[in-house]
Amino acid sequence: MTSKPSPAPAARERGRPRNFDIDEALDSAMIVFRQKGFHAASIADLGEAMNLTAGSIYKAFQDKRSLFLRVFERYILLRNVDLRTRLQQYPTGRARIAELLQFYLDSASEIEGRRGCLVVGSTVELQTLDEELSQLVREAVLRNRNFLTSLVEQGQEDGSISPRLDADTAAGLLLCVAFGMRVVGKIQDVTNGKETINMVLSILD
Repeated sequence: MTSKPSPAPAARERGRPRNFDIDEALDSAMIVFRQKGFHAASIADLGEAMNLTAGSIYKAFQDKRSLFLRVFERYILLRNVDLRTRLQQYPTGRARIAELLQFYLDSASEIEGRRGCLVVGSTVELQTLDEELSQLVREAVLRNRNFLTSLVEQGQEDGSISPRLDADTAAGLLLCVAFGMRVVGKIQDVTNGKETINMVLSILD
């Protein structure tokens, strides 16, 4: 009597098990989206970075667009927590703006700078995003500008910024400088960063 051959072991799915850490996976996908943008980032790129198969990505996040939404939300959250923690130790509006510019300068340097800013990169892609994604990016940029306006107004109230300035106009200029640092940082470190910050701060006098 011949024995039946043992069944072949089921093929194991490459990548992490289903109970992979979501935040860790989002952080890995975040790097890809920051470097390549929404459209250029392929599922293959994301899968390699996240150590997940395409099937696992679709099972967990439905599609690339849904994954991007989760990543964008997490990116905003992490950046805001980091920035506001740094600003808490400064007592005046002017000092907080100086630290905010330093925060952007640090973010535009070395490997962090080369990866790029997800908000700035998505703003560049704005015309090619669908309506919901475009609105999400616009709202993020508007929140940044409103936050800068509030810092200018704080400085005017505490006397560290000239009351003659139009707060919204000054905030617009500061936003351009901050975002510009991130654009330059994709290519190289910002040169004369300290001098640049001091020059920008001089408009607040």
